[in-house]
Amino acid sequence: MSSRRRRGCRVASVVVSCAALAGCSDAPSVGVLGAYFPEWMFCIAGGAALVACVHVLLSRRGRAGWLTPPAIIYPALTVLFSIALWAVVFNL
Repeated sequence: MSSRRRRGCRVASVVVSCAALAGCSDAPSVGVLGAYFPEWMFCIAGGAALVACVHVLLSRRGRAGWLTPPAIIYPALTVLFSIALWAVVFNL
C-alpha cells in the first residue's frame, strides 16, 4: 500500500470514529429521588394514563363505541399520546 492510501485510510477511519462517537452524549434521563429513569418511560406512563382518561370520559357519555376495535385503537392512542407528551414536555 502506498503512503497516500494509508493516510487516506487513517483519515477515513478517524472521520468514521468521530461520527460514531458523536451520538454518545448524555442519555436522555430524568432524575427521581436519586435514580435516573429514561424519558420514554415517563411518556409511555403518561400516554397510558391519558388513554385511560379518554376511555372513562367516552364510556360515561355513552360514546365508547367510537373506539372500535379496541385492540387496535387503544395501543395506537397510547403511542399517539406518548409521542405528543414527549414532544411537548421534553421538547422533541
